[in-house]
Amino acid sequence: QAQLVESGGGLVQAGGSLRLSCGASGRRFYSYNMGWFRQSPGKEREFVAVISRSGGDTYYADSVKGRFTIARDNAKNTVYLQMNSLKPEDTAVYYCAAADPARLRLGVRTIDYAYWGQGTQVTVSS
Repeated sequence: QAQLVESGGGLVQAGGSLRLSCGASGRRFYSYNMGWFRQSPGKEREFVAVISRSGGDTYYADSVKGRFTIARDNAKNTVYLQMNSLKPEDTAVYYCAAADPARLRLGVRTIDYAYWGQGTQVTVSS
């Protein structure tokens, strides 16, 4: 079982950058595909990015492609989300998630993920 804790959120002006981190407890971090999702008030939680167990494969939502980068350090049990060229519409609570180990493909649905962090607020001002 994985326990996840996000950090790095905050308030930034449009065009700025933030780097989110997600630390995981447990000894099998390397066995999980890891994803980032976000949720704005009144909206459903939406997929942002996912990275494979080894870090060799990534996939992004069209809305963040070219601006966000997901990475992981298995030695540190940590996954990152580097967010550049931020826009006001990126404002949301960002969640990291560990995929159900039985799901081998990179998942983009919340149902593909078994463990979730508590979230970190990102606010982008115009």
